[in-house]
Order: sequence, then structure tokens, then C-alpha cells
Amino acid sequence: MTALVVIPARGGSKGIPRKNLLPVGGKPLIAWTIAQALEAQEDGAEVIVAVSTEDAEIAEVAAAHGALVIERPAELATDTAPTEPTVLHAMDVIEAEGTVLDAVVLLQATSPVRRPHTIPRALAQFRASGADSLVGVVGESPFFWRLPSAPGESAQAAYDVTARPRRQELRPEQLHYFENGSLYVTAPSIYRDHGNRIGGRVDLFVLDEVEGVDIDTLADVAAAESMLARLGWRTE
Repeated sequence: MTALVVIPARGGSKGIPRKNLLPVGGKPLIAWTIAQALEAQEDGAEVIVAVSTEDAEIAEVAAAHGALVIERPAELATDTAPTEPTVLHAMDVIEAEGTVLDAVVLLQATSPVRRPHTIPRALAQFRASGADSLVGVVGESPFFWRLPSAPGESAQAAYDVTARPRRQELRPEQLHYFENGSLYVTAPSIYRDHGNRIGGRVDLFVLDEVEGVDIDTLADVAAAESMLARLGWRTE
């Protein structure tokens, strides 16, 4: 199985400036995702780990941490540019070299917390399930509500309030699953035919709750560092 891992990393960031290079646990933020992707090579899979960026400093850091750097066209690095064309561009670059891809893994660099072997497990599930796309999700309780549809009407629960289960008794099929953007595995044909990371027969890859950390604010950095240390990743 040959898989291309694409880690998009623009130089611009509206929330935290230069976020992809933000120090987290003694490393630039993007270095964590690169290291986790490179780990998949140790499990015998042919995995190409590529960072797509238009930024020279990010490119230098990515290469120093073992990633192949793909120079992203400027039109794919704007604030409004969707992610899928960036992935397709990376696929074009790799396939032009004669590589035949069986899977494309899209990883979000701002989600640095993943358990050891999460990415190899995702590739194994993708291969075994025969799915066309695999979506990384985090399980959540079903205790969700919707606002009233009109003034004076009742709010609506997404569960049976007359038979509220205890949280510890919830079965997997009773949970809701939140797509947190951390990880996707997709057949190349889905990108080619639909221009989307999700399509065909979709399967869910359930991430651990601790893997749901996303770096949106500086306060998230401490949470990420704590989780990475707990999971055994080497931090400062």
C-alpha cells in the first residue's frame, strides 16, 4: 500500500500569527504532525510525508524534520482557498514521478495530539474496511439540544429525555461523532472524481478523546503540551 500524507501549512494565520511554527512542547507545531506521519513508515507501509506550503520558513522547518516539501502555488494559499485543490496539487506532483497511490492521508497540523500509531491504525482500517474515505472523529454523548424553532416553542433534545441513559452505559451506536478535522484517509479516485476528501462509502475512524485538541488560541498550547507528554511523546 502506497499512501501520500499531505500536511497543508500556509504561512498566514488570522488567529495566531505564524501558527504552524508556534513552539509547542519544544518543537514547532507542524513538527508533531510530521513526526506522527513518519512513524507510519516504521510499520512497513510505503508512506510519503509531504508538507504543502508557500512559505519559505515553513518549508525549511518541514524539511529539517524529515518531510518532503511541495511548493504550493500562491492561488492555493489564500485565506479563502479550500483544502482539496491543495491536496490534488500534491497528488499531481507525486504521481508525475510515476508513483501509484492507494490512499491519500490529509492531516491538520493544528491538531498535534495523536496517540502513537494512530496514523498506521487509520491506514490499516482503511485497507481492511474497503471504504472509499475514512473520517477521523471523536465520540461525544448524545445529550445535545436544538434551540426552539420559533418563540414560545420548546427546545428539542436529540435524545429521549424520558429514558436518559447513564453516561457510562452509553453504547457506541448511541454516541454522536464529531469530525474534528485532524485526520482523513481517502481513495485517490474520490479526490479526482469528486474534488472532495469525503465520498463514496464512508467509514469512521474513532480517535481518543485526548486527540481532539486543536490549537486555536494560545491557551490551547498548554493543553496540547500536557496531552503530548501523557501520551509518551518526547517534549521539553
